[in-house]
Amino acid sequence: MVLKHAVLDLLKNEKVDGILGPQKTTEETFVAEVGAKAHVPIISFTARSSTLSYTNNHYFVRATLDDAVQAQALASICQGFEWPEVAVLYEDTEYGSQFLSHINKAFKEVEVEIAYMTSIPTSIEDSNFMKELKRLSTKHTRVFLVHMNPSLGYRFFTLAKRVGLMSEGYAWIISDSLSNFMSSIDSITRDSMEGVLGIRPYIHRSNELENFQKRWKRNTVLDMELNIYGLWAYDAITALAIAVEKIKPSSSSNVGTSKNTDLRISTLGPRLLTELSRIQFKGLAGDFQLIDGKLKPSAFEIFNVFGFGENTIGYWTPNKGIVRDLNSVGERNYATSTKELKEIIWPGFSITRPKGWAIPTTGHLRVGIPWKHGFTEFVEANIDPASGFAIDIFRATLKVLPFPINYTFCPIDCSYDDMLRKIPQDFDMVVGDTTIWTPRADYVDFSLPYSESGVVLVVKNKKPFDMWIFVKPLRWDLWLAIVVACIFMGIVLRVLERSVTKNHEDPIRANKEKPGMIYLSPVTVLAFPERTVVSNNWSFLVLVFWFFMAFILMQSYTANLSAILTVDQLKFAFSDNYNVGFQEGSFMKQFLTKQLCIHESKLISYSSAEEYHEAMSKGSKNGGIDAIFDEIPYMKLFMKTYDSQYKIVGPSYKAGGFGFAFPLGSPLAAHFSKAILNVTQSPGMTSIEQQNFGPGYSSQDPLSSTISQGASSLTAFDFAGLFLIIGSVTIFSLFCSQTPIGRKLTNMVKHFIQICVNFKTSKVNPADASVGNDTSASLREEGFYGIVIGEASENSEDEIQEIRLSDESSSTPQDLGDRIGSNTERNS
Repeated sequence: MVLKHAVLDLLKNEKVDGILGPQKTTEETFVAEVGAKAHVPIISFTARSSTLSYTNNHYFVRATLDDAVQAQALASICQGFEWPEVAVLYEDTEYGSQFLSHINKAFKEVEVEIAYMTSIPTSIEDSNFMKELKRLSTKHTRVFLVHMNPSLGYRFFTLAKRVGLMSEGYAWIISDSLSNFMSSIDSITRDSMEGVLGIRPYIHRSNELENFQKRWKRNTVLDMELNIYGLWAYDAITALAIAVEKIKPSSSSNVGTSKNTDLRISTLGPRLLTELSRIQFKGLAGDFQLIDGKLKPSAFEIFNVFGFGENTIGYWTPNKGIVRDLNSVGERNYATSTKELKEIIWPGFSITRPKGWAIPTTGHLRVGIPWKHGFTEFVEANIDPASGFAIDIFRATLKVLPFPINYTFCPIDCSYDDMLRKIPQDFDMVVGDTTIWTPRADYVDFSLPYSESGVVLVVKNKKPFDMWIFVKPLRWDLWLAIVVACIFMGIVLRVLERSVTKNHEDPIRANKEKPGMIYLSPVTVLAFPERTVVSNNWSFLVLVFWFFMAFILMQSYTANLSAILTVDQLKFAFSDNYNVGFQEGSFMKQFLTKQLCIHESKLISYSSAEEYHEAMSKGSKNGGIDAIFDEIPYMKLFMKTYDSQYKIVGPSYKAGGFGFAFPLGSPLAAHFSKAILNVTQSPGMTSIEQQNFGPGYSSQDPLSSTISQGASSLTAFDFAGLFLIIGSVTIFSLFCSQTPIGRKLTNMVKHFIQICVNFKTSKVNPADASVGNDTSASLREEGFYGIVIGEASENSEDEIQEIRLSDESSSTPQDLGDRIGSNTERNS
């Protein structure tokens, strides 16, 4: 309040053209607003993270470096040391809160996580301070960035060493809020800060600076060195003096007053502000130049607290990044590697760079595992020690990790989501068949998956096979059309073959075979294509076209039958009456209702493969289910148990697979991910799988090889109808040819057909009889087989007998009689 009144008094009663402004952030806003109204530049050499914008108020000039530049330097250092995350400890003041906005932005740009931010009250008691420090020791993070004023910061490090936070494995970085006052700390505080890294604006050593420091010590009573703030103040006053000299003001510099206040309006203020923005010179703190109302960014010195002082290990510049020496020659790109820095002594007198994290010192790592009621092949928690596929993977990864871990299994019987939400309060990590799912990533981090990923739909393997399946490729009307076409083609061929020439090469065969075979020519030509069935060229042309049509029919039949036996088995459509099963406690309920839009009333949860099988056997009509939605590892085990009773249909839906869960930002996730890759890609993975799932199981095999075993195999029953027809025809043929009754019936049918044919032929052309007799005579003369219709024997009334007519001249009537007699005896 005193400063505010003093500023108002000066602006009202004195001729003021510029003010060297406030040292406290609480006074900056008020003084800057008053200066803007009076057109008087306010020049501050302490404001680092002011919320005032130069675009809104040109009269507030900061002759200091912006904290945004310091935040970039700190982020670059953490990135160079490859620390995955950093904890920020800051003083609970307005200045500390303003600094956080710069830190957040800078660390996000270099992809370094801020594990947490802890505010420390200025007036905190030592007992509470100790409790807060002990709480820090229980965290994974081992890198701390401290931004505090000297009075609180030095007390902080003294207590931190007492708690044990200044030991090996920890890394501490201090901002220039502490670094600028390192020359004033006592030996005890410096000893407690052994191994700390710090940054501060670089001050170039020059003759002018040394002479000024000598005059400072000679003219001051207190034995205190001038820090960067004193040098910035000196340079700011120098710049203001140079600007005033260039203006050469007149005797009357203030004229008029503000309409709303009694403040005098400065006419020289705007000119003074313009000249300040143009001034460039080599000051005690370095190059002085104002850009957008702020001091031009310059280099930062990186130092390491060790012994009785600080060792400069390198520098950071806005253009070159981290460098070992500012006087390096040649152009170079922006560097973030800390390999160029000089040797560092870390807390605990260690020369090994801290990893940035460690297992908490609270004892064993608390590993949560689910208490499962089914699919215990993955996790079996009700026995000691715990077992299962996930547990074996976890133990295998521990052998690959570059550090030892002591752990304790903590079984819990609840849903997977509830179990994950207990991290990190109740568990340090969760091991089990925990699915990596996007909504869960909001409150935990996952390792890489150690199992197959995806969600599939399993249904009953209802094959539509029956004994008449061979008829289904063609509809009844097509079958009827084929039969009618065959009959019609046979009649046509019969008519065509009647006009065959009388000089046929095989007249006996033609007379004997053609009357019966011609009607079957459309079928015979397909079964015996090499056999000459017809003699007429027109008949042959007709059969060629019939064969072309029959070929198309056969190919279509084969393709349609293949579709019925294979492709059609993949079809599945949900019905409104279907119930769907899912695994109890998993994420599947949310997945099915939100992503697949299945009504919650149609979902039933189950715990084991046996319950799945029992519910599928009942079906939805009997209180069971008709489909299962679950993840691939579970369903592979389910299909392996029940073989070909079920099948997987439809697409495979996206899922992340099984992984281990950790607190958000935990570095353990990256290390376990790398270890999981080593385990899953090693030869030992197969033995782990077969030990838990039995022989033949392998996650490396494609899904189809597991789910289709025996599902599409055809059995004799599937074609029983076709075999029945073929068998019936065969038995009927044997009966007609090998039994007396069958032969009698056959002869009767043949005789009846022959009478009908001869009757129809004689009715159409009576002259055919004489022609037939002449033809028979000629055939006998040529020595071919003939057809003789004689008297019936005792077993038949009419019988067709084949007689071999000898063409040899020595044959006698006696020989012919003997042959006829023997033939008669054979037929009888």
